[in-house]
Amino acid sequence: MFESGQSGFIFPFRYVWFAEADPVPSVEVLFSVPKKFHKRANRRNLLRRRTKEAYRLQKQILHASGRAVNLDLALIYSSKEALAYKHIQHAVRRILESVVEQL
Repeated sequence: MFESGQSGFIFPFRYVWFAEADPVPSVEVLFSVPKKFHKRANRRNLLRRRTKEAYRLQKQILHASGRAVNLDLALIYSSKEALAYKHIQHAVRRILESVVEQL
Protein backbone atom coordinates (compact mmCIF):
# COMPACT_ATOMS: atom_id res chain seq x y z
CA MET A 1 0.00 0.00 0.00
CA PHE A 2 2.75 2.48 0.89
CA GLU A 3 4.68 1.79 -2.32
CA SER A 4 1.86 1.70 -4.86
CA GLY A 5 -0.94 3.62 -3.12
CA GLN A 6 -1.94 7.23 -3.41
CA SER A 7 -1.23 9.67 -0.63
CA GLY A 8 -2.05 13.13 0.58
CA PHE A 9 -1.89 15.47 3.53
CA ILE A 10 -4.74 17.17 5.35
CA PHE A 11 -3.61 18.71 8.61
CA PRO A 12 -2.93 16.93 10.99
CA PHE A 13 -2.95 13.67 9.00
CA ARG A 14 -0.86 12.15 6.28
CA TYR A 15 -2.99 9.55 4.58
CA VAL A 16 -2.20 6.73 2.17
CA TRP A 17 -4.81 4.64 0.41
CA PHE A 18 -4.98 1.85 -2.10
CA ALA A 19 -8.15 0.58 -3.80
CA GLU A 20 -8.83 -2.31 -6.12
CA ALA A 21 -12.04 -3.60 -7.66
CA ASP A 22 -13.49 -6.53 -5.76
CA PRO A 23 -16.95 -8.16 -5.85
CA VAL A 24 -16.96 -8.27 -2.04
CA PRO A 25 -16.25 -4.71 -0.88
CA SER A 26 -14.27 -4.22 2.30
CA VAL A 27 -12.49 -1.37 4.05
CA GLU A 28 -9.44 -1.75 6.27
CA VAL A 29 -8.09 1.25 8.16
CA LEU A 30 -4.76 1.71 9.94
CA PHE A 31 -4.47 4.38 12.65
CA SER A 32 -0.97 5.49 13.58
CA VAL A 33 0.39 8.07 16.02
CA PRO A 34 4.20 8.03 15.83
CA LYS A 35 6.29 7.90 18.96
CA LYS A 36 8.60 10.43 17.34
CA PHE A 37 6.18 13.28 18.06
CA HIS A 38 4.35 11.98 21.16
CA LYS A 39 6.64 10.22 23.60
CA ARG A 40 4.01 9.40 26.22
CA ALA A 41 1.84 6.36 25.51
CA ASN A 42 -1.22 7.92 27.13
CA ARG A 43 -1.05 10.86 24.67
CA ARG A 44 -0.67 8.51 21.68
CA ASN A 45 -3.61 6.43 22.91
CA LEU A 46 -5.74 9.55 23.37
CA LEU A 47 -5.07 10.73 19.82
CA ARG A 48 -5.64 7.24 18.40
CA ARG A 49 -8.98 6.97 20.25
CA ARG A 50 -10.08 10.38 18.95
CA THR A 51 -9.17 9.38 15.41
CA LYS A 52 -10.97 6.03 15.66
CA GLU A 53 -14.11 7.69 17.00
CA ALA A 54 -14.06 10.30 14.24
CA TYR A 55 -13.70 7.55 11.63
CA ARG A 56 -16.46 5.46 13.23
CA LEU A 57 -18.90 8.35 12.98
CA GLN A 58 -17.88 9.28 9.40
CA LYS A 59 -17.39 5.89 7.74
CA GLN A 60 -20.79 6.01 6.05
CA ILE A 61 -19.19 8.43 3.57
CA LEU A 62 -17.18 5.51 2.15
CA HIS A 63 -20.13 3.11 2.09
CA ALA A 64 -22.47 5.68 0.50
CA SER A 65 -20.29 5.87 -2.61
CA GLY A 66 -21.85 2.61 -3.83
CA ARG A 67 -18.66 1.30 -5.44
CA ALA A 68 -17.55 -2.29 -4.87
CA VAL A 69 -13.90 -1.79 -3.98
CA ASN A 70 -11.43 -3.26 -1.56
CA LEU A 71 -10.00 -0.17 0.18
CA ASP A 72 -6.95 0.02 2.42
CA LEU A 73 -6.49 3.34 4.21
CA ALA A 74 -3.75 4.51 6.59
CA LEU A 75 -4.23 7.62 8.74
CA ILE A 76 -0.94 8.84 10.19
CA TYR A 77 -1.15 11.64 12.76
CA SER A 78 1.62 14.10 11.84
CA SER A 79 1.29 17.01 14.25
CA LYS A 80 3.39 17.63 17.33
CA GLU A 81 0.36 19.12 19.07
CA ALA A 82 -2.57 17.19 20.51
CA LEU A 83 -5.52 18.76 18.73
CA ALA A 84 -9.12 18.84 19.93
CA TYR A 85 -11.59 16.22 18.74
CA LYS A 86 -13.43 18.70 16.47
CA HIS A 87 -10.28 19.39 14.44
CA ILE A 88 -9.59 15.67 14.10
CA GLN A 89 -13.18 14.95 13.12
CA HIS A 90 -13.15 17.65 10.44
CA ALA A 91 -9.85 16.38 9.02
CA VAL A 92 -11.07 12.76 8.89
CA ARG A 93 -14.23 13.89 7.09
CA ARG A 94 -12.21 15.80 4.50
CA ILE A 95 -9.91 12.81 3.98
CA LEU A 96 -12.81 10.40 3.44
CA GLU A 97 -14.50 12.81 1.04
CA SER A 98 -11.32 13.22 -1.00
CA VAL A 99 -10.79 9.44 -1.18
CA VAL A 100 -14.37 8.93 -2.40
CA GLU A 101 -13.91 11.64 -5.05
CA GLN A 102 -10.80 9.90 -6.39
CA LEU A 103 -12.34 6.40 -6.48
